[in-house]
Amino acid sequence: MIPQLLVAAASSGSGKTTFTLGLLRALRRRGLQVASFKCGPDYIDPKFHELASGQPSTNLDLYMMSPEHVRQVYARRTAGAEVAVLEGVMGLYDGYVRMQGSSYEVAATVGAPVVLLIDARSSAYSVGAILYGFKNFRPEAEVVGVVFNRVASENHYRFLREAAEDAGVRPLGYIPKTKLLEVPSRHLGLSLEELAELDDLPEHVADLLEQHVDLDGLLELCMRPCLPPPPARPAPEGSLRVVVARDEAFNFIYEENIHRLAELGSVSFFSPLADEPLPPCDLLYLPGGYPEFYLEELEAASTSRSTIAAHVAEGGRVLAECGGMMYLCRAIRDEEGRAWRMCGVLDMEATMEGMRLRLGYRELTVGTELWRGHEFHYSSIVEASEGLETLGGQRTARGEAAPTLLYRVGGVLAGYTHWYWAERDPLQLFDQFAH
Repeated sequence: MIPQLLVAAASSGSGKTTFTLGLLRALRRRGLQVASFKCGPDYIDPKFHELASGQPSTNLDLYMMSPEHVRQVYARRTAGAEVAVLEGVMGLYDGYVRMQGSSYEVAATVGAPVVLLIDARSSAYSVGAILYGFKNFRPEAEVVGVVFNRVASENHYRFLREAAEDAGVRPLGYIPKTKLLEVPSRHLGLSLEELAELDDLPEHVADLLEQHVDLDGLLELCMRPCLPPPPARPAPEGSLRVVVARDEAFNFIYEENIHRLAELGSVSFFSPLADEPLPPCDLLYLPGGYPEFYLEELEAASTSRSTIAAHVAEGGRVLAECGGMMYLCRAIRDEEGRAWRMCGVLDMEATMEGMRLRLGYRELTVGTELWRGHEFHYSSIVEASEGLETLGGQRTARGEAAPTLLYRVGGVLAGYTHWYWAERDPLQLFDQFAH
């Protein structure tokens, strides 16, 4: 039995991340070992979580992951933990289709109760109707408590507390209205350097939670039995040598994907940004990240670029996603249109000009296998060679056609989609594409 809770809200922008960061830091101050999770495919909030708690955070996503896999990952990460905190995505019941894949479904899958964070600006006793609705819309959601955000005064909180009590949801306290607690807006997210500078944010929030939130009552209210421990991870099945790019430019990585690669052989890491030569390998994984923030450095890193190009020329396999794909292009153009030379493996250019957000879940059938992932980027591809082999046919979560392509050059597979393969053999993607 340990405290386990999902931090949820009525909508995006309610302050879930702010509250979660403060809660993780407050629990860390108490010397508690906390396992944190983010519902959905987001790469950025887990980085915030790690900043606040000092421990890695894990994505739980019921579009990309089967329910059984979600339970196994959750059980593995909570083994030995003293508290488990999940941060929801969007509103509690918002899924990719109705409630499918929603924070509510994730909480129900792992058996975590829900603590709502309600933005109380310009509202008072009427929040009782909101709380009653969230509690009774799906009673099995187990909405047990509420914390109010952006509260103007103790008198304001009195109205909110009375409304919660009448709605049958335990009031646990509030976060005062202050400009100190705004998480900065972001491009694809914050660079790692900027992230490290935000350490004051969880400190400020934790101070406020200690003053205005019944943390002991919250932990007691959310005490639940742990899931049974999952099977031990298998020993490596083969001798596959995998190298993963990981640095400030390339760091959008689902850690469960890395664990799956480790089951196929050995995994090591290198930094293109530091101009390290690519070590000998059977598979190079170039994840997404922030190459557009480091164009001058990546162009200057000629050793990394040339050894990657040599690996491809010799028939080596490469799986590149989003920023990793951009790095394989002839060049990346910045927002002003200046072209910076990259690896030249893909005969096309990526550009940050006219940035427009493209995002959403994606799925692709290759052979008999269904692959799922997520697309989130502001760049676009220009001047692609007509000779590039591509595989279209990606679909959205609703089964509608998506224009996202998967490019192939020799042993290279590259595209904007961030794939989740922790439940399968990622090498099958290459084998099936070849057919």
